[in-house]
Amino acid sequence: MGMNICGAPCCWGVDDVKNPHLPAWQKVLEEAGLAGYRAIELGPYGYLPIDIEKVSEELAKNHLSIVAGTIFDDLLSEENYENVLRQTEEICDLITKLPPLPLHEGQHYKTPYLTVMDWGHDERDYAAGHSDQASRLTEEEWNQMINHIKGICEKAKEYGVRPVIHPHAGGYIEFADEIDKIVQDIPEELAGFCLDTGHLFYSGMDPAAWLKKYADRLDYVHFKDVDLKVYEEVMQEHIRFFEGCAKGAMCPIGKGALDYPGIKQTLEEIKYNGYITIEQERDPRNSSTSLKDVKESVSYLKSVGYEI
Repeated sequence: MGMNICGAPCCWGVDDVKNPHLPAWQKVLEEAGLAGYRAIELGPYGYLPIDIEKVSEELAKNHLSIVAGTIFDDLLSEENYENVLRQTEEICDLITKLPPLPLHEGQHYKTPYLTVMDWGHDERDYAAGHSDQASRLTEEEWNQMINHIKGICEKAKEYGVRPVIHPHAGGYIEFADEIDKIVQDIPEELAGFCLDTGHLFYSGMDPAAWLKKYADRLDYVHFKDVDLKVYEEVMQEHIRFFEGCAKGAMCPIGKGALDYPGIKQTLEEIKYNGYITIEQERDPRNSSTSLKDVKESVSYLKSVGYEI
């Protein structure tokens, strides 16, 4: 089996590019290199510059490649559709000009990927993790979002980039019924899945069971761990998803509630080959501990058999 661990800027608190407390992108790439990674995600649109020379120089300096770009935006709104299409074009144009990662035998699609996540709806953000409280889209609204996702995927395909849909806590693709519906409405030839162990757990699902359920659609994987004590406290509050993360709901891999030896066994059973990215969402004002936490996650995963 071939499974390599990568990193993501969200481990340094980089989720909202408008947050005034974000660390410099050069620092994030430097610390990702120091953690031993050979690849990292691009992060949310606008964090790393859409500048091939600048990005290439920093990646080379830190011995990194880009494993995936990210669409993390409102996928429902008709008014925002042209904006996300433009983001898709700019991201794909950049990441396809960077040095590629090796293709593992049995890997479904080559990197870099484009993770596609819905985000930006208060009514769902405050209901993150609460399937019984979360409003659902009407059939008309759902179909509108699906059409937008299909458009994003078609645009990525023009660049030879494989789009992967990422169910995300606090968005309109989060819970079991929504994941099942996405599978029905988005064909495999158009997009795969990036399933996130932490988001699955946060939203009431067993990560191993869902990795098995959609093994044939699984092109890319995100790893998180969840501090059960903080998570249970957050679930009792009226709180946005990232506010819960700022309180410490996500912790270094191996220190939380998820069974990573068991998840590794599941990935081996389904013959998953390819890349896995560690994420630990946090308040960027706490990014001074990011390198230490990332190293802890990497060390733990290596200790149970994963490779960098």
